Amino acid sequence: MFEKILYATDFSDMATKAFQYVKGLWGSGARDVTILHVVDQRGTDSLTGLAAIDPLAIEKGWEELAVKEISGLEDELRNEGFTVKMRIEKGIPFKEIIRVAEEENASVIMIGSHGKSNIAEMLLGSVAEKVVRKAKRPVLIVKR
Repeated sequence: MFEKILYATDFSDMATKAFQYVKGLWGSGARDVTILHVVDQRGTDSLTGLAAIDPLAIEKGWEELAVKEISGLEDELRNEGFTVKMRIEKGIPFKEIIRVAEEENASVIMIGSHGKSNIAEMLLGSVAEKVVRKAKRPVLIVKR
C-alpha cells in the first residue's frame, strides 16, 4: 500500500519519532524512502540587509548540517533494506513537502505533528496542518 514514503524532517523530537514509524513500514511493503529536509527560505530572507550577517553563509551552514543529519538516517534505512534518496530543498516547508511528494510519486507523506517550534497550544504544527489540508497524497502524522 505504502511503497514509496516521503519522510519530511526538521530533525525535531517529533520528526525522530516519525522516523521510527518509517522503519516500521518495511513490514507493510514499503521499500523506497525519500528523506526531505526543507531549509526555510523565510529565515534567511529576514537576515538580508543586516551588515554583520551573511545569509548565504548561514543557509550553506544549515544545508551542511542537514546533509550530515540525513546521512545518518539514510544509513540506518539502508541497513533495514530500504532504497533511500536524500533531498534538501529551499523554500516554504509545507509547499516544498507537497511539491516533492508529487515529484517523487510518494505513496504517503510521513511527518511529525510538531516541528522545532513545538507550539504546545496548537492541535497540529502549522507545517503538518497545511500539508494535511493541501496534499493530494495520504499523510501519516505522528503525534507525541
